[in-house]
Amino acid sequence: MIKNSIFSIFFFTGIIIISLFFLPAFFLPQKVVLFGGKLMGHWTSFCLKFFLSTKIIIKGTENIISNEKFFIAASHQSMFETFYLQTIFNSPIFILKKELLLIPIFGWYLKKIGSISIKRNKITKDNLGFFDDISKIVTNSKRPLIIFPQGTRVLPDERPPFKKGASRIYEELKITCQPVAINSGYVWPKKGLKNSHRTITISILKPISAEFSKEEFIKILEKDIYSELDLLN
Repeated sequence: MIKNSIFSIFFFTGIIIISLFFLPAFFLPQKVVLFGGKLMGHWTSFCLKFFLSTKIIIKGTENIISNEKFFIAASHQSMFETFYLQTIFNSPIFILKKELLLIPIFGWYLKKIGSISIKRNKITKDNLGFFDDISKIVTNSKRPLIIFPQGTRVLPDERPPFKKGASRIYEELKITCQPVAINSGYVWPKKGLKNSHRTITISILKPISAEFSKEEFIKILEKDIYSELDLLN
């Protein structure tokens, strides 16, 4: 309990300080704010290691795609991956709930770094142009798109079917997918206390090429990520 409290105090205080420090970056090139995002990722890692004695392992770095456009599809169990994956990949473009953009300061940062918002389970004018926006951004940027095909944070042992939106993005973009399996929920669950002296493993899996139908793709993606999580658990 004490370790949890100390971790939360230092972690969120650090995030707030970094956010305030980079406020002037709103008037500077986007790359300055993207550096702030990477800094938050490193701060997250430091807090986990220092206060909760967490070990972080990255597997499969040889599978990281280079010299071609790709998008990342990662499992989602905690806040950890939303911060830390920015330190592994080139400042990914996030797809997120529109409500997050309304958070003071933090929401402003999300807009500045080019995050794509969507209102879940609603048909709106913005949502109808969602895939057009994604295509334009990916075409004009060297940064990879990142999606969480489970749709929300899940418990480590949960295996919900992946959302169909992931397969639609794959079909729309027609680029390679980089699957990533992360078992962060054992350290930083979406509810309850965090656990110390545990290991978070980030497993970067073999890419899925753009040759499959969207139905085949989602089956392959779900199987690859869940099979890896079963091994990590």
